[in-house]
Amino acid sequence: MTYSKMEVKTSLLDNMIGVGDMVLLEPLSEDSFLENLKKRFDHNEIYTYIGSVVISLNPYRSLPIYTPDKVEEYRNRNFYELSPHIYALADEAYRSLRDQDKDQCILITGESGAGKTEASKLVMSYVAAVCGKGQEVNKVKEQLLQSNPVLEAFGNAKTVRNDNSSRFGKYMDIEFDFKGDPLGGVISNYLLEKSRVVKQPRGERNFHIFYQLLSGASDDMLKKLKLERDFSKYNYLSLDSATVSGLDDAANFRTVRNAMQIVGFMEDEMQSVLELVAAVLKLGNLDFKPESRCNGMDESRVKDKNDLKEMCELLGIEQSVLERAFSYRTVEAKMEKVSTTLNVAQAYYARDALAKNLYSRLFSWLVTRINESIRAQAKTRHKVMGVLDIYGFEIFEDNSFEQFIINYCNEKLQQIFIELTLREEQEEYVREGIEWTNIEYFNNAVICDLIENNQNGILAMLDEECLRPGTVTDETFLDKLNTICAEHQHFESRLNKNSKFLNDHSLPHNCFRIQHYAGKVLYRVEGFVDKNNDLLYRDLSQAMYKANHSLIKQLFPEGNPAKVNLKRPPTAGFQFRASVGTLMGNLQTKNPNYIRCIKPNDKKAAHIFTDSLVRHQVRYLGLMENVRVRRAGYAFRQAYEPCLERYKMLCKNTWPHWKGPARQGVEVLMTDLQVPAEEFAYGRSKIFIRNPRTLFFLEEKRKQCLEDLATLIQKIYRGWKCRSHFLLLKKSEIVVAAWYRRYAVRLLSKLSSILPPELKYQKKCEEAVTTIAAFWHGTQARRELRKLKEEARNKHAVSVIWAGWQGTKARRELRRLKEEARRKHAVAVIWAYWQGLKVRREYRKFFRANAGRKIYNFTIQRIMQKYFLGLKSNLPSMSPIDKSWPARPYSFLEGVHAELRRIFHLWRCKKYRSQFTEEKKAVYEEKLEASELFKDKKALYPSSVSQTFKGDYLEMVKNPKYQKLSSAIDEKILLADVVNKINRANGKSSPRLFLLTKKSVILADQKTGQVKTSLPLPDLSSVSTSTQSDGFFALKLKEGSSSAVKGDFLLSSDHLIEIVTKLHRISSLAADREKLNVDISDEFLVQFKQDKVCVKFIQGSPKNGNSVSCKRKNNRLLEVSVPTSP
Repeated sequence: MTYSKMEVKTSLLDNMIGVGDMVLLEPLSEDSFLENLKKRFDHNEIYTYIGSVVISLNPYRSLPIYTPDKVEEYRNRNFYELSPHIYALADEAYRSLRDQDKDQCILITGESGAGKTEASKLVMSYVAAVCGKGQEVNKVKEQLLQSNPVLEAFGNAKTVRNDNSSRFGKYMDIEFDFKGDPLGGVISNYLLEKSRVVKQPRGERNFHIFYQLLSGASDDMLKKLKLERDFSKYNYLSLDSATVSGLDDAANFRTVRNAMQIVGFMEDEMQSVLELVAAVLKLGNLDFKPESRCNGMDESRVKDKNDLKEMCELLGIEQSVLERAFSYRTVEAKMEKVSTTLNVAQAYYARDALAKNLYSRLFSWLVTRINESIRAQAKTRHKVMGVLDIYGFEIFEDNSFEQFIINYCNEKLQQIFIELTLREEQEEYVREGIEWTNIEYFNNAVICDLIENNQNGILAMLDEECLRPGTVTDETFLDKLNTICAEHQHFESRLNKNSKFLNDHSLPHNCFRIQHYAGKVLYRVEGFVDKNNDLLYRDLSQAMYKANHSLIKQLFPEGNPAKVNLKRPPTAGFQFRASVGTLMGNLQTKNPNYIRCIKPNDKKAAHIFTDSLVRHQVRYLGLMENVRVRRAGYAFRQAYEPCLERYKMLCKNTWPHWKGPARQGVEVLMTDLQVPAEEFAYGRSKIFIRNPRTLFFLEEKRKQCLEDLATLIQKIYRGWKCRSHFLLLKKSEIVVAAWYRRYAVRLLSKLSSILPPELKYQKKCEEAVTTIAAFWHGTQARRELRKLKEEARNKHAVSVIWAGWQGTKARRELRRLKEEARRKHAVAVIWAYWQGLKVRREYRKFFRANAGRKIYNFTIQRIMQKYFLGLKSNLPSMSPIDKSWPARPYSFLEGVHAELRRIFHLWRCKKYRSQFTEEKKAVYEEKLEASELFKDKKALYPSSVSQTFKGDYLEMVKNPKYQKLSSAIDEKILLADVVNKINRANGKSSPRLFLLTKKSVILADQKTGQVKTSLPLPDLSSVSTSTQSDGFFALKLKEGSSSAVKGDFLLSSDHLIEIVTKLHRISSLAADREKLNVDISDEFLVQFKQDKVCVKFIQGSPKNGNSVSCKRKNNRLLEVSVPTSP
C-alpha cells in the first residue's frame, strides 16, 4: 500500500509539543497561554504561531535549527505545513513578493534582549539563501548582509539586558527584480540614543565602536588618531563594564573594517570616520574652569588645552575658534547680534551637545553612505521587502522622554497591526464568500490622538512650550498638560484637579501617567523640554563648518555663514513624529508579516523561563488581544486539497482515493462525520472551522484511524511475508523433484546392464524397428524433394529460352531501322552538295569584282550584330553600385566596350537619381558625409552602411506616450532615439530619450517623458568616440558655457553613426557657428563637474557576455571593455 506525499509530510498538527498555533489553544486564558509557551520553550521549541504571526523566545544559546538543510526544508513550503519557524514566515513573505508581486514588510518588535536583531539577520540570511545566484546577485547579497556589522558597531551597545542591544530603530527596504533576485536596498534609521555618547547607566557601555577602536586598532593607527589603549583615559567610557565576556572587541574591529570595505567605503572615508570617533573621545576629556571678568560675570575656560589641541588637529579646526565657541554664545534676532559668555555649567552642556550631535550626524551619514552603495541602480519599479527592527514597548522604573516617544511609536505600530490584521481577515472572508461579522476590540486610536494631535496632543504642547518666549521649564510643561488633558480618560496626574488622583501616592507630583494599550506607564517630566529642544549653539555649528576635515562640512551645513537661518531647528519630537508618519504610510502600502520577540529571563541564561517577565511582555505586546481577534470568527482554515489529504481516511467514500473535486470530497467527509453545520463553513477554496474543539475532534479521529491503518498494514505485511516464504518453499520443492528424477533416470540406465538376455534381445529389436522406420521415412521425403526440384528447373529453362528468342527478334528490327536512316541522310547530303555546286556555277561571275570587301563588311556587320545582341542579353542590374560588366569578345572592340560601359553607368545613375525625393537625397547626402567621417576610422561603420538613417525611431507624433513631450518642443525633431546615459560614479547606464533639433539636444526621462537636460548646439565643442565597434560617444561642452556646469555627457547608442553625422551636418550647414569637431580615438578626456576623467577603450571578453561593459576604475579612469570582433 502506498501513501500520498501529503501524508508523509510533517504538519503543524503532527507531533505537537503543546499547541503550535495559539489560535487553537483551548481553553484560552493568559495562564494557559504562558503554560503553552513554557512547555514549548522547555523542549527547545522557541517559535509559536498566532495565525500568521510568529512568537520568538530568545533561547540565549545556539540551536541546530538554522542549518542549510533547514533552509531547504522550509523552502517553497506552505506556512502551516511544517512546525513553527521564522523561516516559514520569511519563505511565505518572499514567495508572495516573487510570485504574486506583492510588496512585503516584516515587523520585528520586542524589548531589548528579546532577539530582534538576530531575528532580522535570520530573515535576511534566509532570503539570501533561497534567491538566485550569480556574481552580481552574490555581490548585492554580500553588501546587504555586511551592512549589519557596520551599523551594529556604531549603533549597538552593551546594556544590563543585552550585550548587543540596538540603540536605534532600523527599517530596511530590500529591492528585488521580477525574478526575485535582490538588486539593492535602502536603510532608514530612527531615534539613535545619542545621550549614551556622554553618559551611560551603571553596568552599561558606550557604543561598541569606541571599545573596538581602542582594542583592535594598530599602534600606528592609534598614534595617528592621537589615542591610547587605556579605556580609563576617556571620560565618555564607563569603566565598570568596559570589557564584556564573550565579546572580542579587537576581532570585531577587524570584522567592521572588512564589512566597510565590502559595502564600498574607500580607505580615506574609513579613516575620516575613525577620526571623528576619536574626536568624540577627545571631546569628552575637555574640562572647564571659571574665570571672572571685570563686569562680575563668570566665563568658562578650558583647563587642559592639550586634548583640545589634539582634537582640533584631528578635525582641522583652528584651536582659538573652537575655544571661543565654548566660552561665548551669539544670539541673532533679525538685524541684531548679542554675544554672551558661557559659565562652566553651560560650557559642559555645550560640550556634551556637540559630542551627541557629532556622533548622531556621523551615524546618519554612515546610513546615507551605505545606502549609496547598496541602492538599486535601475530606475524601474522594483518589488520591495521591508524589515523593521525597532524598540519594543518600554516600561522602566524611571521613564523619560526617550521611553515616551518609543512607546508612542509602538502605539502606532499596534494601531496599524490591529487594522491590518482585521483588514486581512475581512479580505479573506470576502474572498472566500464567508459572511463577515464585526469584531469588538480595543482601538488605541484615542491614545495615539492624545499624543500626536496637532492642537491638543502632548507632542504639540511640548513643541509649543519649547518655542514660546519667557521662562520655560519641565514644570510649566506639566502644568499645561494638566490644564488641557485633565479630562482625558487615559491621562493621569496628581495636579490635574481630578479628585480621583489627588491622593494617589504612587503618582509623584513631577510625573504624569498614560494608560497605553500595554498598560500604564509613569513618565517623569524632568528633561522633557531639554531633550525635545536638542539645541546646539550656532557658534559651535559655525566652528565645525570652518574645519578642513572632509566630513565635518557635510555634517554641519547650518554652520555656513552664507546660509544663516534664524529659524529654530525642528524639535526632536517633531522630527520623530514626521518619521513615524512616513514609516506608517510606507507600511500601509505593503503586506505585513509580524515577529513578536520575547525575552524569557533577565539573566541572559538558557533554560530559564520567568513567568512574571514573560507575562509582562505578553501583555504589552498585545498577544492575547491578537489571539482574540483571530478567533473572533473562525479559528482555523485550510485549503480543500490538504484538508482532504489529511482526513480522507476518516470516511469510506473518500478512502483511499477521491476522484472528484476536493471540495465535494470534504463535504462528503464532514457529512459522514456528522460535524454540526454551525461549526464550519465552506469558502471558495478553503474550509473554515469555528472552534478548535472541532479540529481536535478531527485530529483524535485521525489518530485512531491511523492506528487502525497501521494494524491493517502490519496484517498485510505479515501475510505477504508468509506468502513469500511459502512460494520460496514451493520453488525449492520443484527444484528438488527435478534433481531426483534426473537421478532416477541415471539409476535405471545403470540397472539395465544387469537385465536377463531375453529382455535385452527384446529391447534391441524395438530399437532396430525404430531405426528402419526412420530411414524409410527419410528416403520417401528425399524422393519427393527431387521430383519438385526437377519440375522447377524445367519451368525456368522454358522461360529463359523464350526470353532469348524475343531479344533476338528485337535486335534484328533495330539494325534494319538504323540502316534505313543512314541511307536517307546520305541522300540528303549528296543533294545539298549538288544544289550548292549549281548555285556557285550560276552566280560566280557576280562576285569576282567585289567579293572580298563585301564578305568583309558582311562579316563585320554580323560580328557587331552578334556583339550588341549578346550585350543586350547580358546587361548588369540597374544598381549604381553593381560593378559587373560582360567580358569583351574581340580585342578590336576594346575602346567601344569601355565607352559603352561608361555611358551605361552614367545613364543608370541618372535613372536612379530621377527616382529620389528631397528627403531621400538628404539621407544619401548624410550617408556620404558619414563615409567621409568614419570610413576606415571606426570599426562600427561598415555595419551601418546598409542601415537606413530613419531619424525618428520613437515615432514621436504617433506614439501617445510621447505626445506631451513632442508638443512641448517647438522645433522639428530631426532624430528621436533611446540612448543610455553613463553614470559618472560607477559606470552603470540608465535609459534616456535623445531628441535632436536644429538648435539643441534634449535628454528626457524614458518613463515619464520629463525633460532632464536641454543642451544648445552652440555650447557643443566636439564629439568623441572610439575606433572600435562600440556605441559610446561623449558630448563635450565649451568651457564657460551655461550647460557646462554639470560637465560633459557620456552616452551609448545603437545608432551612433547617424547621431554623430546629423550633429556634424547641422553644424556644417549653420553659418553662425563653427563646424563640430569629431574626435575618433580609443582614449579621450571627459569633464565630469570639477574632475577630468579619462575614458579608455580596451578589447576583451566582458563578464556579461558579448555586450560592451563600462566600469569606473578610480576617480580618474573610466574603462570600457569592448568584445573582440569575430
